[in-house]
Amino acid sequence: MPHLPEFPIDDTTLSLPGPAGALEVCVESPEAGVPIRPVVAVVCHPLPTHGGSMHNKVVTMAARSLREVGITSVRFNFRGTGASTGVFDHGEGEVDDLRAVAAWVREGRPGHALWLAGFSFGAYVSLRAAADLAPGMLISIAPPVGRWQFAQIAIPTSPWLVIQGDEDEVVDATAVHAWLDRIDARAVRVRMPDAGHFFHRKLTDLREAIQQGVRPFLPDASAHGYA
Repeated sequence: MPHLPEFPIDDTTLSLPGPAGALEVCVESPEAGVPIRPVVAVVCHPLPTHGGSMHNKVVTMAARSLREVGITSVRFNFRGTGASTGVFDHGEGEVDDLRAVAAWVREGRPGHALWLAGFSFGAYVSLRAAADLAPGMLISIAPPVGRWQFAQIAIPTSPWLVIQGDEDEVVDATAVHAWLDRIDARAVRVRMPDAGHFFHRKLTDLREAIQQGVRPFLPDASAHGYA
């Protein structure tokens, strides 16, 4: 069995053994001066065959937004992306990659809640994994309904925040809302006027939407000090 690195105390990028080889993982602590929440959020990136990686600006903004409310963020590259080995697996192996990262987080931070977040393809992967992983919260940014198979996705039972731009040129916003209506999802929906798929000139609005959306679900930080 491969050796698993310890969950780091300081911000770092490391290599984690995954199901298809090494996974490149970036761990970042809550922002300085904010109450530390007992939460680790794993943020999943968009489609790697179209240039998506953990360095995508929506992904990095989502992770930063969560760190600013006291949450530790974990970004990672799916197989075949950046320094992660393996090849793209059309969402199948990528779910296994996420499971491996989540298992490592839970082993390294057993007293923390696991949250899952994802943008576009990353939202699809995290939604697929949510039934098994049962995250404390799920954040889906521009879930690619109509571009990937959503029919078999179980309705999340965890608190769920869905953020969708009304002017998305990649994902059909109408299809996203129709899907949510069809599955009778009790998700908190945020519709962002004039926002395209990559939230150009709307990243600050995205940050506010994430922070306002998760605030009611933040665990108490009084016993965990400050970053």
